[in-house]
Amino acid sequence: MEENKLLALLNALQARRYAFVTPTPATHARVLARRSAALDVRDVFGWSLPFVEATLDPELLRLARDADIIEARGALLASRLRVSTLDDLFLLHSTFPTTQNDSVFFGPDSYRFAAFLKAELPKLSPRRLVDIGTGSGVGAIVAARCAPGAEILATDTNPCAVRLARINAAHAGARVEALETSTLDGVNGDIDCIIANPPYIADAAHRAYRDGGDMHGGALSLAWAKAAAARLRCGGAFLLYTGSAIVGGQDALKSALSEALSGFDIRYGELDPDVFGEELERPDYVDVERIAVVGVVAIKR
Repeated sequence: MEENKLLALLNALQARRYAFVTPTPATHARVLARRSAALDVRDVFGWSLPFVEATLDPELLRLARDADIIEARGALLASRLRVSTLDDLFLLHSTFPTTQNDSVFFGPDSYRFAAFLKAELPKLSPRRLVDIGTGSGVGAIVAARCAPGAEILATDTNPCAVRLARINAAHAGARVEALETSTLDGVNGDIDCIIANPPYIADAAHRAYRDGGDMHGGALSLAWAKAAAARLRCGGAFLLYTGSAIVGGQDALKSALSEALSGFDIRYGELDPDVFGEELERPDYVDVERIAVVGVVAIKR
């Protein structure tokens, strides 16, 4: 089974003490501009550089080939997946550059999202938690560790994301059920905690993992907040990690969320005042002065 083969690859990387922190796409591109081919295993599975067979030891190369993630790139080879690490977690996600609509994203936001969950979830006692738009599954996996004994469900419309999230959770030993469904449509029964890290960039190519829609990318966050408000039981919590475009010193997403979550006690704060500054060079952001990362904790009254 292909999933077992990818698990074997992750186990082999873990045994070799592999570690790789994935940077922003802009940083990744700058690093690759200095390089033409891989020198070691981090270059292959982290930096997505092409490589010659001798770069990997025979066992790793065999495992990667068995998992069907090696492709030819001219006279060289390349991996179709990346592997990032977060503490002791090993997480499969899409290769760089993430140009395909079904790309599975993992990057700096994933690290910040995990930190946000680690800070907030221990204050709650969820019994049934749903991670909307799970991507690589990092949110669901961290939630499973923060809320042992809770039922954890991870949803995504992207079948590639559901598959990788399932594998990543299995490697982490986290009890997570991954479902291919739109937001909460395929989830039945009561929910007392919903977590989400939606795309929040306005993307002209409308790539699902990246495009947050209107409001300079904030529309999807608002839509997910409304979906959460409709499904959470009284006393339930919605934890949202997202980005908000600040225009003329005003945070339109904050105002919209306050209205959408009118039946909630809301704590809203900036986690990082300025991210992805290169986006401001695009016409979509001509009136935006900065993109802030925000964390929202909303408890349904």
